[in-house]
Amino acid sequence: MKHFLTATALTMALGAPAMAEDITIGFAIAKSGWVEAYDAPAVAAARIRIDEINAAGGLLGKQLKWIEADTKSDQAQSASAGLQMVDDGADMLIVSCDYDFGAPAALAAEGAGLNSFFLCAEDIKAGIQGVGPNSFSASVLAAVQGATMAEWSVKERSAKTGYVLLDTTIEYNKGICAGYDWMFPKAGGEIVGRDTFLNGDASIASQITRIKGLDKEPDVIMLCSYIPGAASAVRQIRAAGIKSTILNGSAVDGSYWLDAAPDLSNFIVPVQGSIYGDDTRPAVNELRDAFEATTGAGPSSTYAYPGYLLIDLWAKAVERAGTVEASAVTAELEKMDGEPTAFGPRSFSDQIHHQNTAEMQIVEITGGKPGVIGSFTISEPVPLDVLLK
Repeated sequence: MKHFLTATALTMALGAPAMAEDITIGFAIAKSGWVEAYDAPAVAAARIRIDEINAAGGLLGKQLKWIEADTKSDQAQSASAGLQMVDDGADMLIVSCDYDFGAPAALAAEGAGLNSFFLCAEDIKAGIQGVGPNSFSASVLAAVQGATMAEWSVKERSAKTGYVLLDTTIEYNKGICAGYDWMFPKAGGEIVGRDTFLNGDASIASQITRIKGLDKEPDVIMLCSYIPGAASAVRQIRAAGIKSTILNGSAVDGSYWLDAAPDLSNFIVPVQGSIYGDDTRPAVNELRDAFEATTGAGPSSTYAYPGYLLIDLWAKAVERAGTVEASAVTAELEKMDGEPTAFGPRSFSDQIHHQNTAEMQIVEITGGKPGVIGSFTISEPVPLDVLLK
């Protein structure tokens, strides 16, 4: 009888429904090297949203857990980290902010039939065009940032003339200028000159000479660059006595570099969300405070926020699909058209897995102090042919 009971119990156990397993998110991200400065804040924000979802009961009745591997800011290691996350049972992958350093891990996810999200990549290739149909980025394309600055400067500052100063070092910079070049004439402005430099150039004296050689100082200078080159260029432009409004993309958000350009004024950037507690949307300010409470410091730049957004959007798609299976989740993500989020509406399509329009906060630096002066959304999305230039 004892043996019979044991066998019966075993049979019942084998036939019983399996306990729900956790859903595993794999982070193939830089925990060391220069990319860590971009990845770490976005990862922290992503985990805030994971904790919120778990506290509210989880996703599909399951808890979210995360595992991670360090890419060490190395492209070869990125591929290894991606494969490790796949082998360790990740249901989706989150990869580095930068396309070049996140793509190898994203390709590992694509090869395994999993969704991947770049933390904050702003190159169109970080998605369908460079990885495959199940890859996305939660960030706003660089071209949108440039287009936002172009149209905003015409409509809000009555800019009529613009000068383009492009740092050709990385693709992100080219994307900013591509968006500006597309929108500024459409908005009614005239580009009166353009020049290039490299981020590591110690001097842009010849470029400044050409700006000063114009019949009239341009209303705005579209500086498409990142730190430290952007800070050096700004310092030299102001030292030369040029008073034009200087515009740039989100890459120079934050006050950490402003000692390199003392008492800077009339410098403006667009950001997805303000890190200064003065965003026009209360939910973003609440997230900023939650980030500080969790990590011990506020976010250093707007690039923390896409980490939160990607978990939010992916989780919504999973709930609607009723599964974490990539093609089903991708189909739900591609249905999103003006999906409400704390950062404004978000949309994806079967052609673009990024944001080619978005509500941006406009941050102006005055007397060395940054602050939000309003928000702005471009009047039309940046077309795919512009994004692919």
